[in-house]
Amino acid sequence: MTKLWGTRFGKKTNRRIEELTSSLAFDARLAPYDVEGSIAHAQMLGKTRVISRADSDRLVKGLGRIQKKLAQGRLRPDPRAEDVHTWIQGLLEKEVGRVAGRLHTARSRNDQIVLDEKLYVRAEGQKILSGIRSLQGVILALAQRERKTVIPGYTHLRRAQCVRLSHHLLAYLEMLERDRGRVQGCLGRADELPLGACALSGTALPIDRHQVARALKFTRVSANSMDTVSDRDFIVEFLGALCLFSLHLSRMAEDLILWTGEEFGLALLDESVETGSSIMPHKMNPDPLELVRGMTGRIFGNHLALLVVLKGLPLTYSRDLQHDKEPLFDSVDQVKGALDMMAQVFKGLRIRHARARVLTQDEALYSVDIVEFLIRKGLSYREAHDVTGRLIRHLSQHGKPLRDMSKEALRGFSPALTPDVKGIINPVLSAGRRNSFGGTGDRSLGHALRLWKKRCSGHA
Repeated sequence: MTKLWGTRFGKKTNRRIEELTSSLAFDARLAPYDVEGSIAHAQMLGKTRVISRADSDRLVKGLGRIQKKLAQGRLRPDPRAEDVHTWIQGLLEKEVGRVAGRLHTARSRNDQIVLDEKLYVRAEGQKILSGIRSLQGVILALAQRERKTVIPGYTHLRRAQCVRLSHHLLAYLEMLERDRGRVQGCLGRADELPLGACALSGTALPIDRHQVARALKFTRVSANSMDTVSDRDFIVEFLGALCLFSLHLSRMAEDLILWTGEEFGLALLDESVETGSSIMPHKMNPDPLELVRGMTGRIFGNHLALLVVLKGLPLTYSRDLQHDKEPLFDSVDQVKGALDMMAQVFKGLRIRHARARVLTQDEALYSVDIVEFLIRKGLSYREAHDVTGRLIRHLSQHGKPLRDMSKEALRGFSPALTPDVKGIINPVLSAGRRNSFGGTGDRSLGHALRLWKKRCSGHA
């Protein structure tokens, strides 16, 4: 195995130990970030005269050629290399010869890996932010199309009140916006250059960390070298944000699984996002939604795995930290895949309006409307609640709709319960009148849709 160390040792490393300690199989994906950081480091070494300008220029040009080859997919990891840093160093030696040995001046793999991971989190975090905004745009388009559609809203998975379908969909946008905020917050706190902390104590060489920070577009430089090389808070926090995000995607997926099942029948999935059964020819299954729902446990596990790795580590660097990468990479891959699947599902989702009208004929959905009707007639909330409860129980026991009740029968529950109460048993009116800020009413919903249109177009 190619190493960046070894002259201190009198024996060769045991082959099984080499296999167990090698990380290249999974950290090779950090190669573009390793090269990017190395270019900025080499430029700084030349500018500060820690190495000659000529050597710095040769290093930068050699790294640039490697960067181009990586982007073109022309390089494959060297199985003999211990890790991504060793692999890139070996490639650089082939490009520029012995001068490649100067690149590692005033840095350690300890601060180098933190830099690679921060650059990775920054890049992937931006992709996830963009993906969330795109998903919000797809859901918003559906909400705008279905502005007039009324469905039952649920508590305890039981029908509760009439709501606009758009209002339900905008709840998803609110959840996703909090996810965006959490990811942005993570990226803001990770916006701190670690390179230059070296192994744990900094360096006596006259380096300029702020120059490297500017080159790599970091707004700050880490203030304590010991904290820097042992810090994985930014990964823990990022994985925590992805946990909540995956949780939200899972809840959305569950709604859609219920809505598109025969028992609810509120919506239809596009056939292109369904799968079939090997034994039941009629089956059309919501497998992508179930995979999104199931993925959440995996992402939770990744977060917990890293927390357990970190919880007992003394300062500063320990090899345990090698186990921070696989949970990070896996969670990012899973979330990006789920984002794409959910966008495809929402794009093809069709609402069954006739079924929505049937479900909103359930008069129990209008109990709160009746309570508010009685409050406007002068009853206290407690009185109105009691009257309505007795009325709903009577209707349920006798299987009789409110519209068939006589004036006298209504007055038997309360003198305030006049026949015009029948007019409120209307899904469009019920949902449309709830105009308290943030409610499902026409004015409130219109305001929310306009706000979200601005947000998703980048004008808010």
